[in-house]
Amino acid sequence: MRNSTCVLHPSIATTVALPVIYSLLFITGSFGNILTAWVFSRQASTKRTQYIYLVNLVTANLLVCSTMPFLAGYFAKGHEWTYSSDVCRAAYHLGTTVMHVCMYVTITILCTIALSQYATLKKNNDVRHSPAVTKSLYKRGLQKFRQPKFAKYFCIFIWLIVLCATVTTITFDARARREQIFHTCYNMKVEIGEFTAKTAASFATACFFLFFLMVLLSYYSLTRHLSKIQKNTNFGQNHMIYRKVKRNILVIQIILTVCFLPYHIFRPIFYVLLPEDCSRLNYLVEIKNFLTCLCVSRSSIDPVMTLLIDKTFKKSLCSLFKKSVPDHHQRRADIFIE
Repeated sequence: MRNSTCVLHPSIATTVALPVIYSLLFITGSFGNILTAWVFSRQASTKRTQYIYLVNLVTANLLVCSTMPFLAGYFAKGHEWTYSSDVCRAAYHLGTTVMHVCMYVTITILCTIALSQYATLKKNNDVRHSPAVTKSLYKRGLQKFRQPKFAKYFCIFIWLIVLCATVTTITFDARARREQIFHTCYNMKVEIGEFTAKTAASFATACFFLFFLMVLLSYYSLTRHLSKIQKNTNFGQNHMIYRKVKRNILVIQIILTVCFLPYHIFRPIFYVLLPEDCSRLNYLVEIKNFLTCLCVSRSSIDPVMTLLIDKTFKKSLCSLFKKSVPDHHQRRADIFIE
């Protein structure tokens, strides 16, 4: 592996700042997601498609939050731990591996929620205003994302992939540890990865950009479609409904852009332009770790997103801050969004 003789020396930003950030994210993220899970368990209907997606999203968030203490310990003491030690293995497997796998679970579910919102609007809207391409897309599979049965099987499929990916990674790493010996836990193999890790990372990056474009196109199609309706017809009571769906997709798009996009733009560049100079490589590794931390911070933001897009959670915690709207408009909007 190129740069295999390079020894990483973390700076104070890595050994102090990252552990503090991960500790704070662990506290806020765990509290917010446990509170969200408690609200869902008390009041939400298990037959709602959005409920199924959000519950799985909260589960993935809690798993990500559970890895944060391991990540904090790894960045604080990883340069002192030996590579073969049990604490290094725990930090790597229960921290880095589980965190990355669950991170892509959350990305997938976020995009699925956006498609479900878009599909719900297209289902309830007059298809005469929809272009032929949109009709075909809806008939072929878009409506599946709003069906509770499909949502359950889809989430089960995702978690099965997670299980297989985690077991495969742990098994491969156990074999690699017998063949290679590093002095410290914070090393090139963990931070950069070998060919298999790079291949998996490249595939995951491609999937992210595919999901990102799907949400972006959904938002663009919805905005363009509503603009046409505004010119040709009167929204009437549906105005609030369209605004809610558009806002929900926009919230997901903002989260993907702010939290995930910088990391996925930087990672291919990081792999392609790995420098031979060890000092420059140290800086690039630290930039990658801070961008990864930005991705992980989304698990602490998701309870806020749930507050914005889910009626049940909003009624439970933000009843005093709800906008005053006519009751029959509110009921109509809630049914439409659900």
